[in-house]
Amino acid sequence: MANSGAIGFIVQEVPDAFRDRGLLRKWLYRVAQDHGTRIDAVNFVLMSDEGLLYYNQTFLGHEDYTDVITFPVDSNNGVAGDVLMSYDRIKENATSFKVPAAIELRRVMVHGLLHLLGHADKTKAQREAMRGMEEKYLARFKKA
Repeated sequence: MANSGAIGFIVQEVPDAFRDRGLLRKWLYRVAQDHGTRIDAVNFVLMSDEGLLYYNQTFLGHEDYTDVITFPVDSNNGVAGDVLMSYDRIKENATSFKVPAAIELRRVMVHGLLHLLGHADKTKAQREAMRGMEEKYLARFKKA
């Protein structure tokens, strides 16, 4: 499967935490390929807690901070959409989980991509399945 789709990395008013963009792209293409599809156009947008809270309130009616929100876009050429992520939540979660921020960023990125690929995390069973997939793909990062 060709990896010709676009993966964008956008940073809004927070430090640029995207390291090794080439490796990230290769890894994300493989996750989509593993699901029998390709990436058409996916943007990973890193922003502040307040920036993401705006989207959570405006589009989802939620009043709480979160680490990631996905907005799928219809495409006939593979998976497409935007993955909005909170830099502040990622840093805080990394500290709580005692992992490097770069690993937590990748976890949130793959979590968002899994949502775009059709996975849900509404129930306990779905959350456990999602966590298992996150761990599987995190372990494959360097092998991508």
